[in-house]
Amino acid sequence: MASDVQKLAMQGRRSTPEEVAELEKKVADQPADIDSRTKLLGYYFLCRREQPGAEETHQRHVLWLIENAPEAEIMGTPFVTIDRILQPDAYDTAKKAWIKATDDLSESPAVLRHAARYFLLHDRDLSETLLQRGKRLAPNDPEWSSAVGQLYSLGMISLSEGPERKDLAIKSFGEFQSAYRLSGPMEQEFLLQSLAKVAFEAGDIDAAATYAKEMLQVAESGRNRGNHLHHGNLILGRVALFNGDVEEAKSYLLRAGQTPGSPQLKSFGPNMGLAKALLEVGQKNVVLEYFELCEEFWEMSRGRLNQWADLVKADRVPEFGGNLAY
Repeated sequence: MASDVQKLAMQGRRSTPEEVAELEKKVADQPADIDSRTKLLGYYFLCRREQPGAEETHQRHVLWLIENAPEAEIMGTPFVTIDRILQPDAYDTAKKAWIKATDDLSESPAVLRHAARYFLLHDRDLSETLLQRGKRLAPNDPEWSSAVGQLYSLGMISLSEGPERKDLAIKSFGEFQSAYRLSGPMEQEFLLQSLAKVAFEAGDIDAAATYAKEMLQVAESGRNRGNHLHHGNLILGRVALFNGDVEEAKSYLLRAGQTPGSPQLKSFGPNMGLAKALLEVGQKNVVLEYFELCEEFWEMSRGRLNQWADLVKADRVPEFGGNLAY
């Protein structure tokens, strides 16, 4: 998402009712004023659950954009999301409009990309079809393979252990590898985390360790340092535990907790996959120490670390929810 689109949407979120009325007047007089619609989407996306009529107005603007400007940058952002569960009729109307847009503009990478993102959570088969079309249009563009890898990874996360999960991990790993080969050094660095995680889930333990070690090496340069230190050590800990070395796994867990943090870690928090695996082999003391380290950077924990610590002290394994997700 381009920075100017983010700024416009965020401006919209801070708009007063009077400013919103003025923006609505602008788009009524000039329907193709995309900047004003972007601000309105930012506003309605924030208040659509509370303000009467906001949900319907948000949907109206989204539908207009799909039908008239599907290539606009705002269309590749969460601000155009319509929830399939809460608004099934509106979602289906938008779905039909997106399908028509991708048929009419079948060779537009932006339209295919935006539509694929729209369907990523609720219509993954359709999202995959659109992404594969994009790959055929631009086989040397790593973004398409990376997006397909992400799609398979999301499907993998939604499943418990089993052959289908592993199959998705293998497919995801293959796509991320393709993206890595086609990318430049900076893009390759940001693919390392995904590569290491899905390699482990795919059963390619050596590759997982290789990419995790590379994450720790590039972390020394400072770019994305907090995430690389955290996730690189966690993957190496999972590898150590897989190989039966509990002590080494414990050491990696504590190193992961010593990350300086990152915007993602400060908000969404640390990954608890290795902590859970160690609890399952009776290593609760090191996990409690890990919780204490995570308190230093997880600013939005909302007391969850203390709650989990109480459960661990009572010899129970917490339900870590989204903090288990890779």
